[in-house]
Amino acid sequence: MKQLLLQAIELKNQLQPNDYLNEDERVKFLETQLDSLLKTDLDTKNKKVQAFIKRLNKNRQSIFTFLHHLKVPPDNNASERAIRNAKVKMKVSNQFKVYAGAQRFAVLRSVIDTTIKNSQNVLNSLSFLASLARPQHKQKM
Repeated sequence: MKQLLLQAIELKNQLQPNDYLNEDERVKFLETQLDSLLKTDLDTKNKKVQAFIKRLNKNRQSIFTFLHHLKVPPDNNASERAIRNAKVKMKVSNQFKVYAGAQRFAVLRSVIDTTIKNSQNVLNSLSFLASLARPQHKQKM
């Protein structure tokens, strides 16, 4: 299974945008290999291996999603990097004191991470959002 996943990741790196429009033969081949691998009867007593195989069969349609959609990455590294800041914050301060504080932190981190991913200036984006949050004062006549 590990070898098959490594082959799929390697194929993802080779695929061109046009390859996603048509069914690529290399993708079909890997799908066939996966199906035959999942049909293999592993006579194992190990409960963790049995649970793993059961999950793979249950989620079969999602295993190679990244080979069918251009913008889907083959790993979840970006997601793990996105939650790292919250985890570090929790480790340093031991916790968020109130739920609302955790929500505010999550919103701010989301805005900052999205701004960085879009190659924009973080300070400008936060300043813009702060200006939207300020009530507009009406001038007296």
